[in-house]
Amino acid sequence: MKKLVAFLLIVFFWSCERAPKSVANWPHGVNYEVFVRSFADSNGDGIGDFNGLTAKLDYLKELGVGGIWLMPIMPSPTYHKYDVSDYKAVDPEYGTTEDFKKLVTEAHKRGIRVLVDLILNHSGSNHPWFQEARKGKDNAYRNYYVWAKKDSIRNQLSKKTISLDSDNITQWHAVNGDTLREHYYGFFWGGMPDLNFDNPKVKQEFVEIGKFWLEEMQVDGFRLDAAKHIYPTERAADNHAFWIWFRDEMQKIKPDVYLVGEVWSSAPEVAPYLKGLPALFNFDMGYAITAAVQAGQDTIQLIKKYKDINDFYLQTTSDYIDATFLKNHDQNRILSELGGDQNKARVAAAILLTLPGTPYIYYGEEIGMLGMKPDEFIREPFLWSNEAGSFTTTWEEPRYSTLTTVKPLSVQQADPNSLYNFYKKFITYRNSSKALTYGSLIESNLNIREIVAFIRKYENEESYLVLHNISDVEITLKPEGELAGFSKVDFVSQGEVIKKEDGWVLPAYASVVLK
Repeated sequence: MKKLVAFLLIVFFWSCERAPKSVANWPHGVNYEVFVRSFADSNGDGIGDFNGLTAKLDYLKELGVGGIWLMPIMPSPTYHKYDVSDYKAVDPEYGTTEDFKKLVTEAHKRGIRVLVDLILNHSGSNHPWFQEARKGKDNAYRNYYVWAKKDSIRNQLSKKTISLDSDNITQWHAVNGDTLREHYYGFFWGGMPDLNFDNPKVKQEFVEIGKFWLEEMQVDGFRLDAAKHIYPTERAADNHAFWIWFRDEMQKIKPDVYLVGEVWSSAPEVAPYLKGLPALFNFDMGYAITAAVQAGQDTIQLIKKYKDINDFYLQTTSDYIDATFLKNHDQNRILSELGGDQNKARVAAAILLTLPGTPYIYYGEEIGMLGMKPDEFIREPFLWSNEAGSFTTTWEEPRYSTLTTVKPLSVQQADPNSLYNFYKKFITYRNSSKALTYGSLIESNLNIREIVAFIRKYENEESYLVLHNISDVEITLKPEGELAGFSKVDFVSQGEVIKKEDGWVLPAYASVVLK
């Protein structure tokens, strides 16, 4: 028995030495966006739920995920749940309050933080606040929303905003379709009336809502939906000030609260929000990575673009962590955008995972899920297995990600060359590297259009040259100039990098890190 114990201890310590140690501490590392409805069904009703997600936490930990962002989970009449009817509850379709608390507890045991989607711009039209407000001018909740008399609508319409977020013809809506009555403002649609944050009572409501989720439900932070639409567009300064106030209030409750905002705009418009929202999604880079990989040539100058955005942000504050991503729940899936080419999808993911910041993976990207708008079809069920009763949800019949177009996870786990194992390998490598997790980004002087090249450096400890071949041909790089200082291959995403007399030979669509 003693010999057996000794042998097992040797195996244990040997395996610990073999496994790269993660240095990615919260809020750094890799986050994962989950649409609970589509992710994992634990009770066979066809709808994903908290217990299903809890059962799959080990999968996420093994993948290397350090945090999960849950799309809306509060009670709502719609499948997407962005029209909240109760801010201090969970939707019973997904489970009970105790189920959710168990999910958070189990996630924390595995070192995984939990973010929930918080929708402040609007409530649902069936929220008790709005049901009261619509009763008349004297109602106590009337001023929770924004109203306009019929004869002032023409003037109000002249100020309406059409943007990437909304293409509505009008954002003023009549109660019950009665155009003779006063109208309420709903930027996105009539089922989502905008809340009035000029009313101090509304602001205080959300302090209490934040306190409920941070203290009672023990979440680690919030993804803030439609962050630039708290006030009308012409009141941008008020929007900026609101988030500074909100951050201060949340930090009083939980000093290390994590807030990441959706400001779907270009860098100049995004930057002023950084004082209140220390993490903001980098939409510009998501688009740029997709375009460069699709073209097979870096005519966009990706790294210069990233540096320009970063330098612009630093003029506002140094206290921020970039939230990078390829695609999210509002966009066509990355593999569909890249024409179904998995090699392009791999190198796009590799670029994402080697840039600074906190990279976000949209659920299913790691197994190559497909999807094109409308929204339901970019939020299709995650494919766990080709067997019945395998946690795969059935709430809708998929149009793009089916068992004939996407290999399920169980199949990919057994294939060392699968997209899943590509993601797992790359995330593990990133998590083990201080330079990739925390390091600075330095532009490379390598000027080859087919190569996205840059240096990641962490203090005086680590310095790496990162090379992404985004073309469909192998590229030979001469070991001269900057390249001469990096003589050892530390990581290769796929294929084999060979050093010949005339230089390094990079396979098509390969990503290489030189030390």
